[in-house]
Amino acid sequence: MRDGDTARGEVGEDGADGRPGVGDTVAGVVRQWRAVHPDLDTGPMEVIGRINRCAALLQQAEDAPLRHAGLTRPEFDLLGALRRTGLELTPGELARETFSSGAAVTKRLKQLTERGLVERRGDTRDRRVAHVRLTDTGRGLVDGILPEQLSYETAVLSGLDGSGQRELATLLGDLLVQLEGRLRVSPV
Repeated sequence: MRDGDTARGEVGEDGADGRPGVGDTVAGVVRQWRAVHPDLDTGPMEVIGRINRCAALLQQAEDAPLRHAGLTRPEFDLLGALRRTGLELTPGELARETFSSGAAVTKRLKQLTERGLVERRGDTRDRRVAHVRLTDTGRGLVDGILPEQLSYETAVLSGLDGSGQRELATLLGDLLVQLEGRLRVSPV
């Protein structure tokens, strides 16, 4: 393959839609790999690399409201799981909801309890089981951060029209279902 040529379906100098000049970071990485290994299909790298790069960039910017509130992303995920389910959850259930290890959830719950954002209550039938719920302070914090979070996400996606957003959501949803099935991850 000559420099500038692309195999069918690959994104190189031109985008997948034929628009010239798609010069994102991953395109540069792919060009470098093609120079070193022109015989390899970099198509998967073009998709996975872009998903990973987008996730990293989104998380950096999206975490600003959380940092301002003194929270980490994993702590907010725990608070969010409690808020959106509206239930008391056990640490094990929170681990499944947030795709976290039990040890990590236990550590985060200790910190959130000390800050007065969650309360733990022992199970009346089994002393080994704890139930966790949001305090009024925790609920207020989540409800205060969420609109700012959604406003940011709306601004980030504003470069895509409604049909583009729906198409991207559908494609990512299809990929997620495949990955969750392959990795045997339970959907939330």
